[in-house]
Amino acid sequence: MSIETLYTAHAVATGDGRNGHVASSDGLVDTDVAIPKEMGGPGGATNPEQLFAAGYAACFHSALKIVAGKEKVALGEDTTIDASVGIGSNGAGGYGLTVALVAHLPGLTQEQADDLVAKAHQVCPYSNATRGNIDVALSTTV
Repeated sequence: MSIETLYTAHAVATGDGRNGHVASSDGLVDTDVAIPKEMGGPGGATNPEQLFAAGYAACFHSALKIVAGKEKVALGEDTTIDASVGIGSNGAGGYGLTVALVAHLPGLTQEQADDLVAKAHQVCPYSNATRGNIDVALSTTV
């Protein structure tokens, strides 16, 4: 599959990997990262999983709005996407991720909401990138 690139983000990690610093080329992201206390680290700073969760939530929300627009379904301002990203052993000596996306679409029927979320999952670039590589659990509330 060939992709016509519309935008390229660039970031650099420095320091001691997960206990270091990340910065984007435009300076909008410029923050320390730290291993969470739950994984034996110092905590006190963001981590790659939080950054991934934030990016996935925003991207999926955008895909949902695109799909809803095509379906001529009005989404209220209270529509939210809650992304949870877990990390753990993959059983083969490495690590893997899990993702859970909870879409809250008030004002729609459960059937409408489920349909839009399923279609957004086909459109979202993060969903397309993770498909077949990371378990992504979708759920919808109205």
